[in-house]
Amino acid sequence: MSTHLLSRRSERPRPALAPAPEVSLTLTRLHEACGNARHTFALWLARHTQGPVFWIAPDWGTAPLNPDGMLRFIHPGRVTFIAPRRPDELLWCMEEILRAGIVPLVVADLPGPPGLTPVRRLHLAAETGAAETGQKPLGLILTPAEGGAQGIESRWHMAPAHSQSGDAWRLTRLRARTAAPASWQVTGLPDAPRLTPETLHETA
Repeated sequence: MSTHLLSRRSERPRPALAPAPEVSLTLTRLHEACGNARHTFALWLARHTQGPVFWIAPDWGTAPLNPDGMLRFIHPGRVTFIAPRRPDELLWCMEEILRAGIVPLVVADLPGPPGLTPVRRLHLAAETGAAETGQKPLGLILTPAEGGAQGIESRWHMAPAHSQSGDAWRLTRLRARTAAPASWQVTGLPDAPRLTPETLHETA
């Protein structure tokens, strides 16, 4: 009987941040977003959290977010911006904030995918923060091109697909531990998102 109960418990879905039924990111884990609209994806997630959002980006090579553009998704006053001056401080900052366990969403805008060991440390930091505070932080790294960080919980690619009829994006779940790859056309952001399934084309 005990074995049966443990088996059933393990099948329960883990708490997740889900801005749409098709888009679910497990809490206390590290996820990756890439593509030209990766910042839009991060702001979409931020809109569905409560409390502060910490946004880490180097003070070189990246343009700061435009507050007017952010207002469509989230009030800029909710966002604390951190601009480390050295590359090794980017993930160190993220790790420390996740370990504190008091910030629901921590975003790090990186110049490239991190290695497997730093990713594992970030997973552990988020789990430690959750265990100590009872809150469940989520870590999101933003990487250029097609991304490619090893060991992340899920990877999402978002690119603009606007037309004369309105704003639209193409969102692709490139990988996830508990879901198959899939792709959608997204419209109606941020208040009334509509996800229309698309045929997924293999990428190199």
